[in-house]
Amino acid sequence: INAEYMGTMGLILSLDRQIPSNVIDARAGKWAKGKYSASEGLRDRTLGLVGLGNIAREVIVRAKAFRMNIVAWSRSLTEEQAKALGVRRVESPVEVAREADIVSLHVSANADTKKLANKEFFEAMKKGAFFINTTRGSVVDEVALKWAMDNKAIRAGLDVFDGEPAAKSGDYTIDIAQHPSVYITHHIGASTNQAQNQTATDVVRIINHYDETKKVINCVNLEKHSPATRLLTVRHLDKVGVLSQIFHEVRTARWNVQEMDNVVFAGAEAACAQIRFVPEGTGAATTPDERKVTQAISEIDDVLSVSLDVDFSSPPPAKKQKSS
Repeated sequence: INAEYMGTMGLILSLDRQIPSNVIDARAGKWAKGKYSASEGLRDRTLGLVGLGNIAREVIVRAKAFRMNIVAWSRSLTEEQAKALGVRRVESPVEVAREADIVSLHVSANADTKKLANKEFFEAMKKGAFFINTTRGSVVDEVALKWAMDNKAIRAGLDVFDGEPAAKSGDYTIDIAQHPSVYITHHIGASTNQAQNQTATDVVRIINHYDETKKVINCVNLEKHSPATRLLTVRHLDKVGVLSQIFHEVRTARWNVQEMDNVVFAGAEAACAQIRFVPEGTGAATTPDERKVTQAISEIDDVLSVSLDVDFSSPPPAKKQKSS
């Protein structure tokens, strides 16, 4: 359970209905029903998302439940992906700011996103729009945000800010929290008991899966289809040094191994290695040189059998077309 999308939606609703201010006035004995009944509401308003990772995609689902329109920008977002998500793709963060009634940031903190929300960004925002940041404080130029709140009636909901204290509790002066147009929370967007328990459960599940299969699930950067075009299958005795001799022949032949799996059979006497590789400078069909290497491997002591096949189970990625 990723709870951060709940923090985002909570800040949006809090700004629209002025919930924290409602509570403060009620506790102070002030009744202001007329003042707090004048919220705009969310239906048919435009939510702008800068960044479109897992959290932003969960926000999309919740925003649609409020019948909101959604515009989005991400470096990797294509028109096809936008259509599948039911959002309208725009060309830049500034364009998101220009078109949205509510802007929410969902980018990682790095050199490229430092002060992404700058003076130009806030100048583009609509007067009276909402600005939400639950990512990292470094992506916002707080001087520019204060300017926008003072000059364009922008209202902000922040779960993060520059100079955020590292401790979980203690007295601290938060300069931007003093601005009347800011609702600020304590960097708790992802913190719920449900989320923490689910994280612990997922960690145990991933470790158990690896222990049982030796495969890592949820790895974000594995190649879906390696460029391997050959499958070398070697049945061999499970003895020390057999695989090293096989790989010596593979290296000498300049075969670039992409994937490898070695299964030991019951009794730990025999095993089968499957090696997917790209041969250097060859086409689709096997060559005489490849067959010579296969023969050399078959002559290794303790190798039982060898086969070499053209492997199309992992097709190579399409070559990029050169622009004219």
